[in-house]
This record gives sequence, C-alpha cells and structure tokens, in this order.
Amino acid sequence: MDAAQIMFKPGLMKGERILVTGGGTGLGREMAEAFMMLGADVHICGRRGEVLSETAAALMAAHPGGGKVHAHPCDIRVPDAINDMVDAIWAHGPLTGLVNNAAGNFISRTEDLSTRAFDAIASIVFHGSFYTTLNVGKRWIAEGSGGSILSILTTWVWNGSAFTVPSAMSKAGLNAMTQSLAVEWARHGIRANAIAPGPFPTEGMSKRLNPDGTGGGPMRDQSGGNPMGRVGEMHELCNLAVLLMGPGAAYINGQCIAIDGAAYQAGGGNFSALTAWTDEQWTQAAAAIRAQNEKDRAKRTV
Repeated sequence: MDAAQIMFKPGLMKGERILVTGGGTGLGREMAEAFMMLGADVHICGRRGEVLSETAAALMAAHPGGGKVHAHPCDIRVPDAINDMVDAIWAHGPLTGLVNNAAGNFISRTEDLSTRAFDAIASIVFHGSFYTTLNVGKRWIAEGSGGSILSILTTWVWNGSAFTVPSAMSKAGLNAMTQSLAVEWARHGIRANAIAPGPFPTEGMSKRLNPDGTGGGPMRDQSGGNPMGRVGEMHELCNLAVLLMGPGAAYINGQCIAIDGAAYQAGGGNFSALTAWTDEQWTQAAAAIRAQNEKDRAKRTV
C-alpha cells in the first residue's frame, strides 16, 4: 500500500496495540498494514501459521518506519486457543483495539447445505468473533482501560442475502452484538462499531463467491452492477478503519458504516441475481469451491 493513499498523519496510531483476526490475507492484511504504517503495534491471527509469518515479515520490510506486526497461529473457533493467544499478547501490554475480520463464505443454494457446511461459516464468523470479543472485552473491563472493537460485516445485515445464508445470518448477529455492546460497555470506555464493505475483491473471496468468473452477485461486472462503475480500492476501506480505530473520533459508537459505492441502495448488494443459475452452473461452482477449500486446508497449522 502506498503511504500517500492513507489520509492520516504518520505516527497517528503510535501506542495503539490492535489484534486483527484473519489478518494474514485479504482485507485483514490490508487493515493491518494501514495500522502499522501509522505506528501501531499489530497482532494478526489465523489458522495458517506460515502465511501469517510471511505477512508479518513482508509488512515490516515494506514499512521500516512503522510499527511492528506479530503473527499468532490461532483457531478462533476454540475459546481456549483464544485465551492462550490473548494471554501471550497481554504479557507485553494490553490491547487497545480488536478487529473482528476472520470470516468464511461461499455461494450455495441453501437446500444443498449440510449442517457441517453451515457450522463451518457460523463457527468462525458468529461464534469465533464473539469468543474473541468476550475474551478481550472482559480484560478491558477488569483493568478499566477501555478499548475499541471493529467488526467487518456486509450490507446483507440489513436485507439478507440469498445463496449466502450462513454468512448473512452470522454477520447479522455481529451487527446485533455491535449495537448491544456499544450501549452495555460504553460505561467501561469500550466502543463497538462495524464496517459493511461492498465488493473489495480478494483472491479467497473471488474464488468462493464468484467461482465461475461470471459474478452473479456483488462481484458481477461493475460497469452495470455498481452505481460508481467500479469495485472498492483497499486504501478506501483502510482509511475508514483507521478513522474508527484511531484517536479523534471517539464519539462514534454503535454504528455500522457501509462502504460500497451505493450498491446496497441501488440493488440490494447481494446475490439475488443467482436465482437465474442452472443446476449445471451450481454443480460447477460447488466443485470449484471444494478445490479452493482443499488448497487452503493444506496450509493450515492449527
């Protein structure tokens, strides 16, 4: 990321210590980079230890004047694993922020889903994000230190999304958590906000949400699918994340902010267009998604 694309002054986040779940790739990596460029001490976690280590090394090499990035292999579906990770982080000082970014998603007709497939998404997005938030939040409350929570959602929290029901349900739950904790924990100096990104293409997302390359939902040809005629640029998302996690905007609390070029207002921003797919198209998409899952599974260390 080019430092000129970040609209905040250098050193703005010096002294901040932020945990980004799913921080090794995709949107998590981009936000982690922005935070550390501005001086934050960033901790990234995920199930692929080698990927995390490579990301940490690459980001610090690219921005020697920024903060540090620490890699933590951790499966956030397991509360004890979260506790061990946060214990290790806290041993060197408390966190000041948490970004609930870890997620999983794929397109599927709901009638084709197994309970195991549903749990694969809900266990990460819904359970894992809550477990991590609870663990960190309880420490902030006990210490009276306060902190900031940011959850990465989607615009589907407002209108649902056909063909991604497990994700839509789980993200909606996190939206409810955000609004609830913003009120309940405000007296402890803890803020809770969320971002609902539109299409910001990453490799993993594209291969699971647009496996045939046609883009029947938010990933479709942006010349006709988005009022602005394009997808989002990563620095635009990162600038919003810095605003919500950095100093200077501490009165923003309990909000979910969309950044999608008005796609939600124009057409719902979801996968309703896939109602036109044939059985053959769904079979081909499922095969492509399984292949990508196997590829990613081979890299997991936890």
